[in-house]
Amino acid sequence: MRFIFQSAQKIFSFIIAGILCLSFYHVHGQNNSSASKDYFTIENYYKAKWGYADEFISLWKKNHYPLLKKAKEKGDIISVVAEKPILHSGEDTRWDFKVTIVFKNVQKAFDPDLTKPYEKALYPDHEKLEKDEQHRFEILIAHWDVMIYEIPLDDRP
Repeated sequence: MRFIFQSAQKIFSFIIAGILCLSFYHVHGQNNSSASKDYFTIENYYKAKWGYADEFISLWKKNHYPLLKKAKEKGDIISVVAEKPILHSGEDTRWDFKVTIVFKNVQKAFDPDLTKPYEKALYPDHEKLEKDEQHRFEILIAHWDVMIYEIPLDDRP
């Protein structure tokens, strides 16, 4: 039950963030004419329980990354880059894993069904996938997303 509540809470938060970003995109994205100007970047940060970062990353690569690769093949995602820090920081600012995803546009970034079409083909044993994903979130302490808006540095104010 806790897992279902947490999932619903995350989905609700994601929807609210999407609405805010769509508003931001509407205001700031109207003057962009080239396709690359429509790209929308989100940095996903993950903080795992101490000693579980490698397991979390392994589960992410096994269960989530293949879905993102399929969306990239389709053209909905432009790039996916995963990083981890060389040294850790203090507990209050620590993160263990960062994934930066560049989406084709803001609509793709907040499409809740973006990777759904690929799940059945990639993971025929849906129960195992759910069990693995539940474990991945059990070892997760925190997760936050940062929507990135590039600031042109060479343009005049």
